Amino acid sequence: MDITLISILGLGFILGIKHAIEPDHVIAVSTIASQSRKLWQASLAGVFWGIGHTATLFIIGIILIMMKNDIPEKWSMTLEFFVGIMLVYLGVASMLSLRGNKGMQHQHEELHNVPIKRYTYYKSLIVGFIHGLAGSAAMVILTMSTVNSVWEGAIYIVVFGLGTVIGMLLFTTIIGIPFILSMKRTITSKTLLFSTGVISTGFGIYYMYNLGVNDGLFSLWV
Repeated sequence: MDITLISILGLGFILGIKHAIEPDHVIAVSTIASQSRKLWQASLAGVFWGIGHTATLFIIGIILIMMKNDIPEKWSMTLEFFVGIMLVYLGVASMLSLRGNKGMQHQHEELHNVPIKRYTYYKSLIVGFIHGLAGSAAMVILTMSTVNSVWEGAIYIVVFGLGTVIGMLLFTTIIGIPFILSMKRTITSKTLLFSTGVISTGFGIYYMYNLGVNDGLFSLWV
């Protein structure tokens, strides 16, 4: 492995960390991490997001690199549009979850601790899959412009993915701290959870509007 490839992989790792903290990624994972009851659970939510994201990028990216092709713009933007839908769903679900936390909160936590924990990880994985689909086109363009062969492309995507996993691990650990500290302060906890839901919903609507109207996605399908 020559020094040039090592430099490219190093750059890919740094770009992966930067990619992890893009606004749509941060907002989506924040709504999931906010439901964690322990800090390590919030951290693992970020790890599972990174795994799902990398898996999708790797599979689709390698196929497209081997075919020496790219995703058409219309389909690429459509996949991005699904990210907006997902953000709205996560935000609304986060706000609706507050409705069931009034009367039997402690009993609810004891009965559903394990299922909710597993559900959080599955949700993070699925959200990562969707973000990976939406980012496949840009990833392939970036990879094809920096490497010379399929195996170099595969290594680059894995290293990039490792960067996103570490970046999201660090972020969800940090973002999980205020939620964990507010667990015993019901009003503060609910305010944080509701605020996260509002931000996710609002950004999701803006995201879809920007893609559909400003970037012309709707006109491509009409």
